[in-house]
Amino acid sequence: MVAPFLSIVIPAYNEERRLPNTLEKLLRFLNAQNYQAEVLIVENGSQDSTLEIAQAYASQHSQVRVLHSNQRGKGLAVQRGMLEARGEHRFMCDSDFSMPIEEINRFLPPALPNSPIAIASREAPGAVRYNEPPYRHFVGRVYNLLIRSIALPGLQDTQCGFKCFRADAVEELFPLQTMSGWSFDVEVLFIARLRGYSIVEVPIPWYFNPDSKVRVLHDSYRMAVDLLRIRLNQRTGVYARR
Repeated sequence: MVAPFLSIVIPAYNEERRLPNTLEKLLRFLNAQNYQAEVLIVENGSQDSTLEIAQAYASQHSQVRVLHSNQRGKGLAVQRGMLEARGEHRFMCDSDFSMPIEEINRFLPPALPNSPIAIASREAPGAVRYNEPPYRHFVGRVYNLLIRSIALPGLQDTQCGFKCFRADAVEELFPLQTMSGWSFDVEVLFIARLRGYSIVEVPIPWYFNPDSKVRVLHDSYRMAVDLLRIRLNQRTGVYARR
């Protein structure tokens, strides 16, 4: 089987309201492209009809696959999806698509010359944030300061949920991921830096979603603890070359 050019990986937990609209827009966009693509919906432990909705789309669209797990955790869902994807480039994204879908091509060749890792940035020159409450922006910048100080100096926005990895980078980095929650992508980027991968920040237009599942204070505390765990993992050889 010929590998598709692009895989889209969508973690989906209790997304029955947002998933149908996202899939409709995404499939329209992909069907208009001149490359082959697949969509992997990774449903993990939802308590609503997310799984049934995803399976219905998969039954009607051959490029859609559904992976189901009872284990919760966005990190676990993305890790499984990225490793089971077949694309030359593998793009992970949030189900609300707070970034316009048309921006996807800016992460791929030829727009971006075959970079191993490209991450969406709401802070890089040219990025625009829409409708974000000032307090949310402030908290995000404080957390990013922690990330830059402890784990990833120089990267201005590691928290945005849209990231693209070349297949070879996925196969090397994601098996080493240990975190199942919100900090998993910081961990993967940290491992990438250890392995010498370059990371490009792509400025995007981004629209704040008031239905975001991020709990600012609780998740910020957990993320701070996770940053210390990442450093401990490094010192104890968890990310050593295999």
